[in-house]
Amino acid sequence: MKEEKDFFTGSGKALEEYIQTRMLLFKLQTVEKASRIIAVIFSGLLVALLGFFVLLFISIMAGYYFASLTGSLYLGFGIVAATYILLLAVLIGIRKKVLEKNVANMVIDIFFEKNEDDNDTENSNQP
Repeated sequence: MKEEKDFFTGSGKALEEYIQTRMLLFKLQTVEKASRIIAVIFSGLLVALLGFFVLLFISIMAGYYFASLTGSLYLGFGIVAATYILLLAVLIGIRKKVLEKNVANMVIDIFFEKNEDDNDTENSNQP
């Protein structure tokens, strides 16, 4: 009878340790995936910011170029503004189909990405 009590006590402790270890693993995996998403967002924002400045200066150059061709500063910068309005209309049109879908797929891929640790635990659980 004493052996059964020791067995159940030992099994309970082992089960408790296993559950705590699995919870820790889950927390670590969640933190890893969240940090990867934050890193992707940060690097994307950094690239977007630098791209914005490049586009800004190219737009100013194009505005002055078209102003020299047309002889009117307003018309030169108006051509550049019309180009951006046209691009904005296209982006609004394809936003739901392309942009939101790609961003959502990227986040899903990061969260459900398999690594070596996941493969090891799946193989050890199979009979």
